[in-house]
Amino acid sequence: MHAVILAGGKGVRLRPYTTALPKPLVPIGDQHAILEIVLRQLSAAGFTRCTLAIGHLGEIIRAYVGDGSQWGMAVDYATEDSPLGTLGPLLGLRDRLPDTFLVMNGDVLTDLDFADVLRRHRRTAAPLTIATYARKVHIDFGVLTTDASRVVAFTEKPSMDYHVSMGVYGLSRATLDGYTAGLPLGFDELVLDLLRGQNPPHAYEFEGYWLDIGRPDDYDRANAEFTSRKSLLLKGA
Repeated sequence: MHAVILAGGKGVRLRPYTTALPKPLVPIGDQHAILEIVLRQLSAAGFTRCTLAIGHLGEIIRAYVGDGSQWGMAVDYATEDSPLGTLGPLLGLRDRLPDTFLVMNGDVLTDLDFADVLRRHRRTAAPLTIATYARKVHIDFGVLTTDASRVVAFTEKPSMDYHVSMGVYGLSRATLDGYTAGLPLGFDELVLDLLRGQNPPHAYEFEGYWLDIGRPDDYDRANAEFTSRKSLLLKGA
């Protein structure tokens, strides 16, 4: 099985931690970088090949990961010279990718079964499989519904339930056909194109542990929780 890890972003929201380090290499706990945890998880799940899409401070990631042999994987690299969006880096990789593969962000802390996401993707034959997580959003205000300047409904501090993308996807290489290598391609653009073409993605619903380390408070939470969850996150790794 083959995975592509998207690790080219600047990590602007996580500054100052990412001033000198690429976001996937910020430390979690006393011994591990986020990217190391992900690579160990992928290896334990049976992935043997991984492509790292790198850009900002990519040379540091390359020096840290090397050829991946320390985790029992074969790792290669794709360098993003200019911002290409979430999925744009994949377009220049099509000839190096199998028919189906896993794509994920390099800053995700989760006990998701990555191999099962890819197996489900293959079984459903969907163009794209999106790992999803249920989130409840609390609104701290009274919410008004208006029509022609008239208030027609009111809800005091409601909660709204959403399914959000976890930043982990099963993808078919054929889904990228028709897009031009070297041009940006966002995840949102691909999903909207699939919906317009009546070829909807498949949702892989997950209820375990997931944390997207995108902001300083997320990073602080990850460090606070890692010791108690280490055996869960690195089981079999």
